[in-house]
Amino acid sequence: MSKAQLNVAIAILLQHGQVLVGFREADQHQGNKYEFPGGKVEAGETALEACRREVLEEVGIDIQQWQSFDFIQHEYEDLIVNLHIFHAVVPDALNNEIQQPWRWYTREQLPELNFPKANQRLIQRLVWPEYLKISADLTDLAECGAEKMLYWRNTLALEQQLSMLAEISVEHLPHLIVNIALYQALNSIQQANIGAIHLKQQQMLSLSKNDLIVGQRYIASCHDEVSLKHAEQIGCDAVLLSPVHVTATHPEAQPLGWTKFQHLAQTMHIPVFALGGLSQNDLQEAKNYAAYGIAGQRFI
Repeated sequence: MSKAQLNVAIAILLQHGQVLVGFREADQHQGNKYEFPGGKVEAGETALEACRREVLEEVGIDIQQWQSFDFIQHEYEDLIVNLHIFHAVVPDALNNEIQQPWRWYTREQLPELNFPKANQRLIQRLVWPEYLKISADLTDLAECGAEKMLYWRNTLALEQQLSMLAEISVEHLPHLIVNIALYQALNSIQQANIGAIHLKQQQMLSLSKNDLIVGQRYIASCHDEVSLKHAEQIGCDAVLLSPVHVTATHPEAQPLGWTKFQHLAQTMHIPVFALGGLSQNDLQEAKNYAAYGIAGQRFI
């Protein structure tokens, strides 16, 4: 006998590096667990319409600008749940309208909360490591894990890159970031397991809101306020903001300095990684200036 299927709309609500989370009462399905806003898609409505309605009913705010985030199918013992996930930014002006028990949590706090199993993929996507290693040496991937990802940046021919990646175990791919051109050439198994797609600033600026692949993680390189805001608007998960300081690789680039970096980073609702002239020991200073983490070539 086939299992019943339930279509559920889920909202990932963001604000200045935080995510809105609630708590299920003991008498609810999957009770005594944390949850994102959302609920059943009713007959006659789309998943997006259900998402907006549920947020208005449960949280008390009406958000009009939404982006598709992911689709997850999870099989429980008694039913199959299809999760249609959308994300949106909550303006500061709506904070006073948010109802209990909904509250803001930092991304770093999310793994500590007891979510239903179906939400674990969302948690993994929302929580980034604090260090991003930029390297042309693919063997650096072996030292990556929960606290570090590798952005493999190189000048090799595409065929050579694909040949090298063919030797990498699938279990290591979630820690790897590759440029969009390389991602498009990967096979379906590699694409499904890759950690993130990197977009250069000009690549990112050429894209629109509906151009990103639903369910895939994106990180974009940005150097100014215009590019930062565009990255967020089209649905990127995170950004690299550079250069913070003068670098040996790009000595001609005008550095932002920490003051301007902080001014820009504080306007964002997605993680901002500081890049340019930093060492691994600069993490806490970067966080003091509103960075989520740091990225670098030589010292990370």
